[in-house]
Amino acid sequence: MKPIHLLSLALPLIAALATGAQAGEMPGNVGACAESTIEETGGRLEGDTTFETGTFVSFANGGRQISYDREEGIVGSRIGDPVRICLVSVPEGCPPGDDRGKVYRTTNLRTGASWEMADSQHMCGGA
Repeated sequence: MKPIHLLSLALPLIAALATGAQAGEMPGNVGACAESTIEETGGRLEGDTTFETGTFVSFANGGRQISYDREEGIVGSRIGDPVRICLVSVPEGCPPGDDRGKVYRTTNLRTGASWEMADSQHMCGGA
């Protein structure tokens, strides 16, 4: 049995803290990253198992991404895959309380596949 080094367990947390995100949270500042795992994948619309309506992914830390396009990186992902999620952009001029439209770049750490998608089907101020 291979020994577990405490430093190897702490490195993901240290990296998250250094980039402005806590372990278990979505990053809040552009350029910040966090690590989580894939909790669910599917089509954009409920019941779509072929990704014909687009793509949806949710993470164990409560984050999610959604797209009208078929994202092959998500199609090839599995529940439980580790991911690194980085905040790429935040929309400006949004109505108060409407924080939709943050764009994240996510990398599946098992497959190496990456995708860039928003956290909502519509940007702030939209439908």
